[in-house]
Amino acid sequence: MAIVAEQREIIGTRPACLALSVPRASFYRWLNPKPARPSVPRRVARRLTEDERGLIRCALHDERFVDLPPAEIYASLLDEGKFLCSISTMYRILREDNEVRERRNQLRHPWHPAPELLASRPNEVWSWDITKLKGPVKWAYFYLYVILDVFSRYVVGWMVAYQESAALAKRLITKTCEWQKILPGQLTIHADRGSSMTSKPVALLLSDLGVTRSHGRPYVSNDNPYSESQFKTLKYAVGFPERFGSIQNARAFCINFFEWYNTMHHHGSLGLLTPFDVHYGLAAKRTEQRALVLRKAFEATPERFVQGAPNPPAVPKEVWINKPRISKDEPDALDINF
Repeated sequence: MAIVAEQREIIGTRPACLALSVPRASFYRWLNPKPARPSVPRRVARRLTEDERGLIRCALHDERFVDLPPAEIYASLLDEGKFLCSISTMYRILREDNEVRERRNQLRHPWHPAPELLASRPNEVWSWDITKLKGPVKWAYFYLYVILDVFSRYVVGWMVAYQESAALAKRLITKTCEWQKILPGQLTIHADRGSSMTSKPVALLLSDLGVTRSHGRPYVSNDNPYSESQFKTLKYAVGFPERFGSIQNARAFCINFFEWYNTMHHHGSLGLLTPFDVHYGLAAKRTEQRALVLRKAFEATPERFVQGAPNPPAVPKEVWINKPRISKDEPDALDINF
């Protein structure tokens, strides 16, 4: 503004302001500054006085109202011919005093730690669960038992039965461990807290086989994600019927489905390889073959690959159930694989 004042003496106010891109109104305000107005707190006419707020607090803390919500207090006072404030104002005053909470005693479930399981190779962690398949009539069901390898997503064992039974689960686990040649101390089997999963016969069997058992938390639906995802793939498969006419019909469908799922389904979380390839050590060979095909395609038409030579999707090196949370300050944070 001092420069504008100097130029104003030579060429006038308007040309000086135009030349220096200064609004004339700003320049005149600079020449004649107005004294600052004293800040006066704004008074809201409908604002409660401190005496009124104290009266409301006394009512809220009264012995007959101390365990009641503001709506009950408001209605009771109205029936007595009294009006102190609205329900929202009662809540606002309680919130200021940090008193907005559930006043009744609530039943709380005990805390359970989340299961944290790491699979870095096949037959290290299995996940198993049971789902219902609708039978020929209402309220009739068949029960599908499925054991899934977490690392490879390979269905290592399954069974369709008329009922959910710990004895049947014990038989399936025994046969599956024999087929996969499981050694003591090699395997962890994870499941939810269904009656068959937590039964004493299954627990004793796993102990005899040298298999570690793991269970999800109570009332937590996503502690067994791989089995739940596999069941969704099953029930959204092409040809999955609304109802199965018989248990033989259900078994025939599952034979075809699991053959497709294990050997032909290119799994998105496995680098678009099949569970069979990953489970039986064919992943590296398949990935090398795909890389050769992509390299030839790039050499033939490099202009079509704007980001350079493509690479086939990688197979994850580890798979977690509930990966531990790592502090942001730690430099060696691992990538999450699903």
